[in-house]
Amino acid sequence: MTPDRFFTLMLLLTSRDAVTTQELASALGVSLRTITRDLNWLRDAGLPVTAQRGRLGGVTLLPGAGLDLTRLTPGERDHLSLTGLDERQRAELDASVESRRALSKIAAMRPRRVHELLPLTDVVHVDSRPWRQARASGTTPASLIGAVRRGRRLRIEYDSPRASRARDVVVDPYGLFAKAGLWYLVADCARAPRMYRLERITAWKEVDQPRRIRESQTLATVAAALVDQWEHDHAIEVSATIDQAQIARARRILGQRLVRDDHEESGTGHRVTIRFLRLEDVRALLPFGSAITVHGPTEARAHLHDLATALAHHYAPHPELPTVPS
Repeated sequence: MTPDRFFTLMLLLTSRDAVTTQELASALGVSLRTITRDLNWLRDAGLPVTAQRGRLGGVTLLPGAGLDLTRLTPGERDHLSLTGLDERQRAELDASVESRRALSKIAAMRPRRVHELLPLTDVVHVDSRPWRQARASGTTPASLIGAVRRGRRLRIEYDSPRASRARDVVVDPYGLFAKAGLWYLVADCARAPRMYRLERITAWKEVDQPRRIRESQTLATVAAALVDQWEHDHAIEVSATIDQAQIARARRILGQRLVRDDHEESGTGHRVTIRFLRLEDVRALLPFGSAITVHGPTEARAHLHDLATALAHHYAPHPELPTVPS
């Protein structure tokens, strides 16, 4: 269990009389199996967590065993309520100091035991940054969060990869959204929902007007709709077979775009369908080499052939360059 999920789970249990495992899983964005494992972890740690079956049942933390939040300032409680963020993302939001202060106060409130274990923070260290990550450019979450919380319209300069030059647009922000290690500004542009990667916002300023978001819409609902649209919107479906040893890597890289056909697999490969927004996007399969065999459609095979031929030509021995002896 991650420290972030531990404190979130404790807050949920102490704030309600009883809560179902399904409600806990939905609130934390994890599976039922993960919630069951987390609850067992709490019991093993000595916390009196009980579960009752039935319509009026649920998971309960016995009175007196919860977290005492009375010593936390409103700002510390506000930062502690940010769930699902790793330490890097908290730092990017400039929220690490308040979060650490809140967690240290909570840790100090825990009763000491005769056979006390070493604190998790002493024996577990998490660094979620990718290896050799380049320094992010563009707008940072910490610089933008103040303007978003003031509820003002924003004029942003956005360097879209699909446009020849940066666009200048006025948006009505719902808030900031962290997804797969990246930060996005979720906003309406001309009353239509959009998601803008912060690293591509090259400049921004507040407009002296309140934001005009759509009624009954929140940051969570708009972000969920945009993610669902992105994951299911596609123009081409590629039929392929992936080698047994590469299926885990393919699922990790391709994500929701890869749909596995469990009815067609052998000891050496898995039959899959891969959905792409554009034909050009099939170039994402090149790093897999011969571990992925594309069966169709014809234009996808032809485009991969052209890309591979161009790559081979690019690295073909040049007649003017000396060859390196093996």
